[in-house]
Amino acid sequence: MRIIVAGGDGFCGWPTALYLSQRGHDVTIIDNLARRKWDKELRSNSLTPISSLEERVNRWKELTGKTIRTYIGDLNHYDFLREVMRQAQPEAFVHFAEQRSAPYSMIDREHAIFTQVNNVVGTLNVAYAIREMAPDCHLIKLGTMGEYGQPNIDIEEGYIEIEHNGRKDVLPFPKQPGSFYHLSKVHDSYNLMFICRVWGLRVTDLNQGIVYGLHTEETKLDPALSNRLDYDAVFGTALNRFLIQAAIGHDLTVYGSGGQTRGFLNITDTVRCIEITAENPADQGEFRVFNQFTEEFSVLDLAKMVKRVAEQEGFTVNITHLENPRIEKESHYYNAKNTKLQDLGLQPNLLTDDVLSEIFRSVVIHKDRVISENVLPNVNWS
Repeated sequence: MRIIVAGGDGFCGWPTALYLSQRGHDVTIIDNLARRKWDKELRSNSLTPISSLEERVNRWKELTGKTIRTYIGDLNHYDFLREVMRQAQPEAFVHFAEQRSAPYSMIDREHAIFTQVNNVVGTLNVAYAIREMAPDCHLIKLGTMGEYGQPNIDIEEGYIEIEHNGRKDVLPFPKQPGSFYHLSKVHDSYNLMFICRVWGLRVTDLNQGIVYGLHTEETKLDPALSNRLDYDAVFGTALNRFLIQAAIGHDLTVYGSGGQTRGFLNITDTVRCIEITAENPADQGEFRVFNQFTEEFSVLDLAKMVKRVAEQEGFTVNITHLENPRIEKESHYYNAKNTKLQDLGLQPNLLTDDVLSEIFRSVVIHKDRVISENVLPNVNWS
């Protein structure tokens, strides 16, 4: 298939582009390189050294003979996007190109507004470009499990049957987003649902859990293909922060009680989910939702797992609790459905001690790159 990967220089986008290319798809990357600029803004870095996008795709071609085309530009610039669509004529458009950090969106007014405008307007531009230039193209949009929040009922995959005053209907699952970033994803979902209804486009919304891991089979082929690993308190996940803290001898800092529970999946499952979705497109006019995760863990569960694995590797690890900078329930019910992708063929790679140990050893190799003051929270929701 002809597939555009927007945000193809990022943590999920880069291994996805390589995986799809290796599987024989004709891949085009769109990226504005903003993620690298945010490292400079935040005085942070990827724990793993990463090559430039140009070096990455050139090395990929040298190793495999496969070409990945790249366009450097912004989805908020419609003329640019329209021209890329005209040239690429995609059959699928994989949309990773959004500001993806909840803490970043909560820094201040400017960051909140930037996140919402960048994400919502960029996605609207993609929808308009598909309608104008490739109306049969299947939009695969990365959403987030964070759209749902922490309801006291089971989380369904996008929709729920409601009975009210003796009548029934199937409605979008109620959304309780926890940050301006998560709100932007909710706005995307409702915009795209409306667009499918009125324009007849086909969209799959992937409500992804928290992604862990570093390598895929493709990124391991050469150091120039390495993926980024974020560890700071703005872009790094709790699991990544715990791994880095253990490696540098810092206490594992659990926010609040640590009972906050989320869905997780391995980066190798992320790329497979994209392939499955592309090969099984939504129908014309359908807005389809998949919950893209494989396991559920609490923050304290993760800290205990990292402590156990790090101690097996000879490190001394302590767990401490910090006042939670976020406004969220710390003890709550959480049971989310995630059967649709597995029904289509996903075979989950689960978070075992062996998997965690492999990530931890990679972290230890690069621990001298850690900027230690970045592993503690510096953004407060209130």
